Amino acid sequence: MGRRSELNEIARAMVAPGKGLLAADESGGTIKKRFDSINVESTEDNRRAYREMLFRTEGAADHISGVILFDETIRQSAADGTPFVELLEKQGIIPGIKVDAGAKPLAFSEGETVTEGLDGLRERLAEYYALGARFAKWRATYSIDTAAKAGSVPERKAGSVPERKGGRRPTEYCLDVNAHALARYAALCQEAGIVPIVEPEILMDGDHTIDESFAVTTRVLREVFRQLAAQGVILEGMILKPNMVLSGYDCATQASVEEVAEHTVRAFKLTVPAAVPGIMFLSGGQSDELATAHLDAMNRIGDLPWALSFSYGRALQAPALKAWSGEASQVSAGQAAYLKRARLNGAAAKGEYTAAMESAS
Repeated sequence: MGRRSELNEIARAMVAPGKGLLAADESGGTIKKRFDSINVESTEDNRRAYREMLFRTEGAADHISGVILFDETIRQSAADGTPFVELLEKQGIIPGIKVDAGAKPLAFSEGETVTEGLDGLRERLAEYYALGARFAKWRATYSIDTAAKAGSVPERKAGSVPERKGGRRPTEYCLDVNAHALARYAALCQEAGIVPIVEPEILMDGDHTIDESFAVTTRVLREVFRQLAAQGVILEGMILKPNMVLSGYDCATQASVEEVAEHTVRAFKLTVPAAVPGIMFLSGGQSDELATAHLDAMNRIGDLPWALSFSYGRALQAPALKAWSGEASQVSAGQAAYLKRARLNGAAAKGEYTAAMESAS
């Protein structure tokens, strides 16, 4: 089997009907914030115990195809000494790994970021493959600022750096550097036999409308796929993990579930090649129920060239984290809460979710 076929087989398994990903790749800072919310200290033992609770949930493999791990987690073992990677593989769940080094301020572009982590990535991917990872994730972030005026990027003195004309965020400069990094990462992953999850996330903080979100999403995705093609990335062997097209969280008029579904699918039909096996959404701060309802509405549109599924972190974990609260006696309650959200999102990935399922046990 050639590399293209091997990568495609993994990618298709990731988006198997009714299945999605658990994003358990929280950085040290993020997991600390989540543990602070339940008054639990973020120690290595507590993080291991929490993730073991999730990974040992019976029945989760019916709805979860893979788990995105953090560097610490891919090296950890359960209380009985079983490596987490082995624990997942025995259930038929594919282990993955977050490989980017986070978003950092973009030079000469106030309010924008570029994701770092390309240095040494080839060697890290080889190590992660040996540890059992079969897919990876790299996130780039873009902010929308509709109030920014053309020419707002300060001019530089001649001879220091190239002068750039300003504009509303995201700037073309931001689109270019992040798409280039995403494509370089994706190519290195495929070279290592690892399926890349390409995650360009337009942040929904702000008061922009859903139409403005649509315009930015299409701009970003066009540049991402231009760079992927330029760098020879095998489209059949990758997964796209984008934002949904939403109204800004501070927008006075919030789009309906149906409007979000229509705008999002239309944006993808204009930009995402049919060769891509699947699109797995991030939840991006939406409530658990709304993230599920939006996914379901998109799948009900039907006649789509790619599978639409989920790659949720907080939207899968929040009820489980609260139910568990760091108590060994509450592991079963935490697992039940996690399994419910996994099951409901699995239904949404097939267009079979209903709000009535939220109140069912």
